[in-house]
Order: sequence, then C-alpha cells, then structure tokens
Amino acid sequence: MKRSRLSYDEWKCIVSKDILGKTVNSELLNGYLGLLEIKEVSKAQIWKFNGEDITVCDKGRKWLSILPCNDWYCITAMMDEDGKILLWYIDMIAAQGVDADGMPYFDDLYLDLIVYPDGTIIVDDMDELQDALAKGDITKEQFNLALETSKRLQQGLLSNVSSLIEYTRKCHEIVKGCQSYGKSY
Repeated sequence: MKRSRLSYDEWKCIVSKDILGKTVNSELLNGYLGLLEIKEVSKAQIWKFNGEDITVCDKGRKWLSILPCNDWYCITAMMDEDGKILLWYIDMIAAQGVDADGMPYFDDLYLDLIVYPDGTIIVDDMDELQDALAKGDITKEQFNLALETSKRLQQGLLSNVSSLIEYTRKCHEIVKGCQSYGKSY
C-alpha cells in the first residue's frame, strides 16, 4: 500500500506550492481540510474527459483536500484559479494519520472515484485493487472496505452533484480563512 501525504509529494511535476491546512470539528466535517496552491510546475498535467482536455495540475490550480476522520476516503477537489471545480478525485483509504512534521497522510487502497461536475462518476483502478488482493498486498477485509466505501459514497455524498458542489464550497471557505499550518514547498 502506498502512503500519500496531503502535501502531494508524489506529484513530481509540482516545483513550488503553498499549503494551508487545519483540523476541523464542526457539523460540516470532523477531520482535516487542506488547500494546496500550485505555484510552479515542470509540466502541466492534462486529463481527458468526454473528448475535452482538463488541466488538473498547472500554475494557479488549487487542490482542496477533505479527509474525514474515522472514515475510509479522502476527497481532492481540483479547481481552477477562480475556485471553479474541475473534478473531484476520491481515494479509498485503509488508514490515516499525521507525520512528525504535522502533515496528514493516508494509506491508499488503490480504488478511486473520479467525479465530474456534470455528475459522471468513473470508478478507477479496480484492476489495481484486484491485483493488490491477489498479490497479498491487502487483505480481503481491506478489499471489501474499498468496495463498500466506494458504493456508500456513490449512493450518498456523490449522488447529488449540487450538494457535493455546495459541500466543497463550504469546505473551501473554511480552509481559505485559516492561517494555521501554512507552508511553502
């Protein structure tokens, strides 16, 4: 299983970034909210959807991380310079914690959901999840956890894109107002 820090260190194309983050305990969310602002990239990352190019990683792009505590997923809302949501990338996770430097992380369970603003949901990396089980990298319980979490999200939070947009907007407002845990990388 891969450990992913919410500083998105695995995105080697990001040369410079600013990160704000805060732990939240409210009706909206009990967990961590982070905002990564991309300052410089070595090469823009462009994904295709319905024949359209979507630049998800480039100078000026913002990624909002929503990591509920005591749950099994992490949402990354990828936004343009104006805060318009381009897509949501949702990792199913096995565990989460905080590194010695205070940066939250999660242990990735391979399975992902990609949600577009038109409500389209793509289940991604099912093959990686199945391979991980076959190789013994994850347990049958972790395999089932990923599937169950994905299904619960699709039937709940992700079933109404207008509500998802509003939830994301509220989370974005909270983290934009925070001054704690601001770092440049």
